[in-house]
Amino acid sequence: QEKSSRLSAALFGEDCEISCDQLYELLKYAALGKCHNATQPSWCRIYQQSHLAGVVVVVLHEMSQLHFYKFYLQFKHLRKVFQHRFTLTPSTNFLASLYGGANLKPENTAQGLTSAGSERVPKSSDLECDPIIRKYGEKKRGLTSYTLTLEEQKKNDYPIKGSPGCKGYIYTECDQQRTDSSPLFGLDCEMCLTAKGSEVTRVSLVDAQGQCLLNELVKPEGVIVNYCTRFSGITKKMLCPVKTRLPDIQTRLKKMLPHDAVLVGHSLNSDLQALKMIHPSVIDTSLLFARNEGRRFKLKFLAKAVLGREIQCEQMLGHDPAEDARAALELAQYFIEQGPAKVAELNLEMLLTTEKLAEVSQNKAALQPQGCRVQKKLNKPPHLAKPCFLDCLQVTGQRPLLLGRQELESSGLCQSNLSISNKEILQRALEDVPLSTFSIVQFSLDPEYVASHLLAGLCEKVRSKLTDMLTIYVGPFEEGFCLKSVKKEFGRCGPIQSLTVVTETYQPHVCIQYEVLEAAQLAVESLNGAEVAGSCIKVQRPVTAAMLDSDVLIKELELDVENEGVIYVAGLKKSLTETDLKEEFSQLKDLETLFLPKDLQSGKHRNCCFLKFQKSQSAVDALEVIHGWTVKGSKLRSRNALASGHLWKWIWQMNRSDGKQGGNILHERMKQLSDSEQDLTKKVKKLDHHIKKLYRSLQNNTLCVVLFPGVNSMDGSQSGLGLMAIKDDGGRSAC
Repeated sequence: QEKSSRLSAALFGEDCEISCDQLYELLKYAALGKCHNATQPSWCRIYQQSHLAGVVVVVLHEMSQLHFYKFYLQFKHLRKVFQHRFTLTPSTNFLASLYGGANLKPENTAQGLTSAGSERVPKSSDLECDPIIRKYGEKKRGLTSYTLTLEEQKKNDYPIKGSPGCKGYIYTECDQQRTDSSPLFGLDCEMCLTAKGSEVTRVSLVDAQGQCLLNELVKPEGVIVNYCTRFSGITKKMLCPVKTRLPDIQTRLKKMLPHDAVLVGHSLNSDLQALKMIHPSVIDTSLLFARNEGRRFKLKFLAKAVLGREIQCEQMLGHDPAEDARAALELAQYFIEQGPAKVAELNLEMLLTTEKLAEVSQNKAALQPQGCRVQKKLNKPPHLAKPCFLDCLQVTGQRPLLLGRQELESSGLCQSNLSISNKEILQRALEDVPLSTFSIVQFSLDPEYVASHLLAGLCEKVRSKLTDMLTIYVGPFEEGFCLKSVKKEFGRCGPIQSLTVVTETYQPHVCIQYEVLEAAQLAVESLNGAEVAGSCIKVQRPVTAAMLDSDVLIKELELDVENEGVIYVAGLKKSLTETDLKEEFSQLKDLETLFLPKDLQSGKHRNCCFLKFQKSQSAVDALEVIHGWTVKGSKLRSRNALASGHLWKWIWQMNRSDGKQGGNILHERMKQLSDSEQDLTKKVKKLDHHIKKLYRSLQNNTLCVVLFPGVNSMDGSQSGLGLMAIKDDGGRSAC
């Protein structure tokens, strides 16, 4: 059974604001595991990190938590799939901080480095520390010393005879004893993505003299969803007339390989897995040319540095598997003939560093804009607290994919290309993201929708609607009614922010504004038609144009995946501590976490709490038990949760923000916002659909993080929002 990764985040409650540094640590660990000092972040835990298929970060530029909740109903996919959410501290240079800051500086590139044509020979002390020498020693050996052991094959995901995951795989039956004279064969495959996953579309086999013995197109069993033409070179037109299937190739390979054959390839495990074949004796050039910390050189780099040959040229359409098979074979032959000491003297690590720095320099020169507006930032001293995330990924042989209107220079500065549409970005992402282990896909709103005056108007609209959602009108009451009785009865539904008597009506009414959405909804559900302070009353929310969809919004908040298994409990005595409550609720089945909100100014506990259960059914059962339950003389009321910890904190801050504007200014802003809001709503729907399509195209076990970066400017600040999920077989998150 395939192992899957799982995500657990300590984000239930108030303390769920995450900085860009904390987010960086999560992404670094997800992509690199324990390499480069990457560690599990304290606020989030990834189980079975090594089984992650990849990491995809979707950045929604110019958007904040404000946008998510203003267009909550439009973000259908996001709220149904991404269970883990957190408030994100806004950053002035979000993309650079996401990578941990890229800090390659010209002064660091000129000292102690040699060019690719240099004759510098490492000292003997350097050679002793070389990973190749540490692994193989300095003396020449025969080819059998470099074939992978059974343990090494298991560790590197090679198909093994008798392994549960290799049921139905074909064994080559090459069981003859290997010697240093056994024949070498280079093997390479090209794959495409089908409904069944990754399937082989082309196979090449070359002999020890470099002669091509097999170069065959293969028609996959599954329906092809991505030909991966940029890498495979395979097109629909090429595969249309092909009748050869995988079993045909398996039979031919079995016949062609002698019983003592040694297969050579670069990351050969992928090719054998795609071929669904098991071969006992292999040399993997990605492991043969050893590096520190489990990193690997790319075949393209090794071919150029060791053989002096250019392969996988960008002007060619895709890779040539025969060329790659031949290159891997010749690399193994070079290693065997020259020995580890000679290979170590090539100083491959230094050559790679020099090559990268040359690329960085060229890219920086090519990307430098005319009249660069960020020149002043270059004069600031470099921040060298941690290595650039891009560098860490490239060092492990991964090519991070960055798609969108903004690109990242080595200085960490962003540049924009406004000619690229979100639709074009999505099309590129659907093709390229499945082929990359780490991707950042950026979508953007048009500049006209992010002007500061429109953002202020949007903020005021959301604040106004939140206030209405938290407000109820209660009445009618008799003249001289007891206001204290009303406050006591409605206070049992949750913390009250304000309570005022409405005298404009024929009979008195009371306007109550709560601090949490659940309290207002609980009051509407449980006290409408009840007798309070001697009167049979009606409980209702304000009737405004913005509130016409409030029932729909409440229902969708209840169904939000983040609120699965979470219930709200009110009517608690403020003297009860968290320990008291845990003891009272300990008999509830599958109770996982208890969150007791505090007043963010006074720090005092409120008279309500949230309970999170491991299973949704346990939460349903708990609702029946708790409603009407008495705890230390206090009768409890409960319902399904509507607002998680980060939303509860955001609502609290919005309610205390200064919503007062000059009348004419605010009226003008709201008018401008209304004119563009319809278009913005359509664009948000499209963004949600884009993310849905991208998410569905991801491999299972892919960590997907969607980020609303927030706003941090002179005109004001808006918190960002992060959403996380690990895709599983059902397309939902594995949490």
